[in-house]
Amino acid sequence: MHSPLENLLTHLIHDSHQTELVIQLAVIVTSVAISFLATRGLVAWLLSQYAALRQEKRAIKALVFPMMTLWLVAIAREMLRSAHELHLLNIVVPLLIALLIIRVAMILLHRLTGSREALRVWGRAIVWVVWLGFALHITGLLPMTANLLDSVAFVSGNHRFSLLLLLEAITVITFAVVIALWLSQVIEARLMRTQGMDPSLRLALIKFLRSALLIVGVIIALPAVGIDITILSVFGGALGVGLGLGLQKIASNYVSGFIILLDRSIRPGDMITVDGQYGEVRQINTRYTLLRALNGTEIILPNETLITSTVINHSFTQREVRFEIPLQISYDSDIEQARTLMHNIAIQHPRVLNRDTYTVETNLTGFGDNGINLVLRGWIADPEAGQANLISDIYLSILHAFNTEGIEIPYPRRDIRYMKTERTSKQ
Repeated sequence: MHSPLENLLTHLIHDSHQTELVIQLAVIVTSVAISFLATRGLVAWLLSQYAALRQEKRAIKALVFPMMTLWLVAIAREMLRSAHELHLLNIVVPLLIALLIIRVAMILLHRLTGSREALRVWGRAIVWVVWLGFALHITGLLPMTANLLDSVAFVSGNHRFSLLLLLEAITVITFAVVIALWLSQVIEARLMRTQGMDPSLRLALIKFLRSALLIVGVIIALPAVGIDITILSVFGGALGVGLGLGLQKIASNYVSGFIILLDRSIRPGDMITVDGQYGEVRQINTRYTLLRALNGTEIILPNETLITSTVINHSFTQREVRFEIPLQISYDSDIEQARTLMHNIAIQHPRVLNRDTYTVETNLTGFGDNGINLVLRGWIADPEAGQANLISDIYLSILHAFNTEGIEIPYPRRDIRYMKTERTSKQ
């Protein structure tokens, strides 16, 4: 026995007249158009009145549109109920209700799992699969569609594979992946609140647990739809051949990523130089490490490069970094006064350290062709802020102080002497 909902499509095909179908289609199209325009206007008005709702713009649109469309179609159905057979509207109303319920559920899931992009993509796929299945159910087409998909099949050994089995596997795996990602998000949130754990170890645990949960979810999902997981051994063999032939670099990068996270030689926030690139480590992912240079550019380094190349970690055990500022004064200038001015200017800069072993020094390094060579050495504790702006500030301050005190900064000069000789000629 079929439920009333399952017979809606049959009534629509056999009982409705052409005029009634046109009227119902016009109601649906008009309701959708009005809802679309009204949603845009209502959302714009809400955002202008309540600035705090701007972050919820997508969720508001996702709820207002089907809600308003459902309201308009339901009103039209009640108005036309006494004069027409409304089988098409009777199909559209439960579809809109289902769409509204699914979107509410996805918004709640989004709130529970955070703003992870992967969950959003998988969640969107679940919405369409669930809504399509519900639409086939209420129209009575679900058994027919299932039989059609099951008829397209092939047999491999003792296993029979069909499009229906493939669709069921995709649906179950999608649910398993979403649940695995949600669990990993919950575990990640708890680990991030854990005090006293090294950030690199915490990041390694998060990535390992996420990968393990995804694998376990897929392994559990496949037998649930009748797929023998022993056939994965064939896939494992093919994957091994692929790794040996062309994917070894990718596998090496993934393994290198876990090694970096576990040995904690490079951590987020470190200032490193590798392969001629200098910058701050922003992210350590399973395949690559994101390095942000001081000029704002982002460098993607394969993890294998960090394992096989020499890495200069400027903040591995300590963050203090020394800088040097070379300078030259003329031979006629007071060298002790120049050294005192340079020292005082450096220690007055807010970024320069002047404590314990991190002191400012001004040393004479040699005698040049045009003047006396000096160098100012000091330490800073924030290498991520760069040294160019610091050196520029100190140079400008030294220039002003030298001009005030009469200390000359020499420049190349050549003295050319012209000697005039007289030639006498014998007559």
